[in-house]
Formats: sequence, structure tokens, C-alpha cells
Amino acid sequence: MKKLKQEEEIKQISDYKYGFNEGEVSTYKVQKGLNESVIREISKYKEEPEWMLNYRLESLKIFEQKPQPGFGPDLNWIDFNDYFYYTEGAGKTVKTWDEIPDNIKRTFDRLGIPEAEKNFLAGINAQWDARPVYERMNEELEKQGVIFTDCDTALRKYPELFKKYFGQLVKNDDNKYASLNAAVWSGGTFIYIPSGVILEKPLQAYFRINYQSSGQFERTLIIVEDDAQLHYIEGCTAPVYSENNLHAAIVEIFVGKRSNVRYTTVQNWSDNVLNLVTKRSIVEEDGRMEWIDGNIGSKVNMKYPTCILKGDRSQGDTISIAVAKKGVYQDAGSKMIHLGKETKSKIVSKSITFQGGTANYRGLAYIGPEAINSKARVECDTLILDNQSHSDTIPQNKVHNNQSQIEHEATVSKVSEEQLFYLMSRGLDEQQALEIIVMGFLEPFTKELPLEYAVELNQLIKMDMEGSVG
Repeated sequence: MKKLKQEEEIKQISDYKYGFNEGEVSTYKVQKGLNESVIREISKYKEEPEWMLNYRLESLKIFEQKPQPGFGPDLNWIDFNDYFYYTEGAGKTVKTWDEIPDNIKRTFDRLGIPEAEKNFLAGINAQWDARPVYERMNEELEKQGVIFTDCDTALRKYPELFKKYFGQLVKNDDNKYASLNAAVWSGGTFIYIPSGVILEKPLQAYFRINYQSSGQFERTLIIVEDDAQLHYIEGCTAPVYSENNLHAAIVEIFVGKRSNVRYTTVQNWSDNVLNLVTKRSIVEEDGRMEWIDGNIGSKVNMKYPTCILKGDRSQGDTISIAVAKKGVYQDAGSKMIHLGKETKSKIVSKSITFQGGTANYRGLAYIGPEAINSKARVECDTLILDNQSHSDTIPQNKVHNNQSQIEHEATVSKVSEEQLFYLMSRGLDEQQALEIIVMGFLEPFTKELPLEYAVELNQLIKMDMEGSVG
């Protein structure tokens, strides 16, 4: 009996490529649970200014009063006292791989992060649980005034700049999980791109939850001044555990006039992670914001990247995928809020469900009274691979002037016998034929990824789909 249980555990972990773990490696952690003393301990340990402690305590009170979201999956079963809200895997952030503790370094080596940095990144920040353990950036970018660090460091080193933007797009009373993040946030990413600076290579952050029953609550704050350009890539993984991990992040992005920002997320959480994230950007005139949003895994995922198109002629684009197998509930989408004149937006959402998974699109296209001559387009496509899986499209489209337009298109389909027969007649088996159909369905998303990430994404989805035929 014990042998059968071990074999089942091995199979479960092997189904998820990044399910390995190095065991308990924390050097510091607060007591389990969420209360005022925990908040004070986190803030004291991090030696924060008084205004931040007060902000955290205020946010905790708001969190305790806020109800769970009234839409999407039921989250009322979550016991917030069942998590560790701050754990550290290393005592300091270093700038060379050799300085990282061996057990953490082994994990990052297996994830391929050193290789990615060497080949095509301008800078990287790697976070383990609640704290960054490694960061490095191209020296030429530093000379141009680019800042790329974690938010804890930014609070200490650039207090005026940090305080000016922190919490301005996502207030601490925005929703229950924004309040939670505001109370217990740690680490994350802080990026500042001065006017006129064009980054030719991406910056990347990598987030790893390692400790069982822990939470990760990173804060991402990106400021891109006028006439500048940034591509930021975010990757996420966690080991497979029998107990849930909680991930509640906030992303705030400020896009200057005539600037271009692309935010690429390849979220590959294990199926025991609750991923409850608020992402929002504001775009000034002639600026452009692009969300490239990949969602694979997690027990529950609620995420709706948003563009506030404030400036005239500003643009917002989201291309997203959601892949859901048994035990996975994806409730994802995007929001486009048109405020400026002649603004444009496009949402392309691709969902795949199999083995009894659920993947819903939930979104908003809003064109305000002053946003005349604006255009919004929404495309939602779902591919259902069996009779046990489920998908809903839940859009809101609102136009408040008669000189603008919204287009909405949605399709739900199954893989046809004719498609499978055609590919199998060319020498493929049924599983291979199904994989080709799925990869073709996702092509609008994968073509927007750097080559290395597109290859990796295809491999991850193929592994997830193993056994989905028959």
C-alpha cells in the first residue's frame, strides 16, 4: 500500500515539470497566521518607515471588512490563518550566482534562469518565497538611469519616487486581495525607465514559492517615462504540495507619452497554488500597453490585466491563454477602459479545457463619454477537448458615446473527428494530432513570446495534455 502511494506521488510530481523542491531552506519566517502582530513583525524586520507600517495596518483592517469577490469561483473556504505571510530563503540579495546558497542555486539552475540571463536578458531579479535572492542588470542601462530592483530596496533607496507611485493605481481598498497584498507585501519588482531610454532586451523577474502553506505577495511597480520602451518578462513556479499556497500580487504600470510597454507573464504554478492577482496600467497620450498573459496550472486563478487608456490616441492590447485540466479553475480575462479620444484596444483570449477543467473568460470593454472616435475589439475562443470540461464567456461591453464602436466575437468548439482523421492519415497517432491542433489554436499567443519561452510553453502544454485522449 505504501509503495502504491509513493508511485502515485512520483507520478503527480512528474506530471508537473517544476514540482521538485529542495525542502525547508528558510532562514527566517514569521509565525503562521494573519493579525496585527504579524504585520508589525514584518515591517519591523524590514526596517520600514512609519508611513508604510501605518499603511499596512490600515490595509489589514480593510481586508478584514472586505467580502470575498461576488463572482467567479467560491473562495469562502480559505482560512487566512493557515498561511505563513513572510519567509526568507536567504539572508541577502546577491549579484553573482556563486553567492547564492547551494540548494537555491540548484533550483534556479534546473529552471534554466542563468542560461536565459546569459543569452537574451538585459537584467534579472530572482525571488525565493518573500525575498529576492539574486539581481543583476546591464551596466550600460544603469548609466542611462534605469532602475531595476525589488520594491523593498526601492522603498529604502528611492523613497520619494516610490511613494509618489506606490498604491496610486490599485488602492488598498480596491478588492479583498489587493487589501491583503497591501498589508503583507514583500519583494517584487521596481522598474524606472527615464525619458527617451529604449531597452533592446527584456528585463525579467522570476518568482518561486518553495515553502508549504506559505504565501507570496510581491509588488510590481513599473514607471516608464515619455518616449521610452520596456519589455518585462515574469515567470512563476512552485513545488507540488498536498496543502495550498497563496499568491496574491499587485502590478501597477505607468506608461508615459509615446512610450511602449510589454508585460509578458508565463505563469506555471503547480495545482496547489491559489493565484489571486490585480494588474493595472495607465497609458498617457500616444502610449501603448501590451499584456501577454499565459495561465497554466494553479488550483484557482483570478486575473484580469487592465489598461486605463487615459491619453488621447493611447492603445491597449491583451493576448492571453488559459489552460485548465482536472482540478484547475481558470477565471481570467482583461479590462480595457477608454477615457481619451481616439483610443484603441484589442483583447484576444484563448482557453483550453480538458480532463474536467474549467476556464472562463471574464472581461470589460468600456468606452467613456469623452472617448469619442474610439475602438475596442474582443475575441474569445475556447477549445474543449472532452465532455467533462467547462467554459463560459462573461463579457461586459459598454459604450457611452455614439461616435465609437465595440466589436465582440466568441467561439466555443471541440476538436472535430475530421481534423483528427486528416492528421492521423498523415502518419500521426491520435495524441500527436491533438497536440498539433492545440498548438495551432494557441499560435496567436505563442508567436508573441521570445523563442525560448514559446518552445518551453509548447512542452509544458504537451505534458499537461498527456492522457487527454481516450
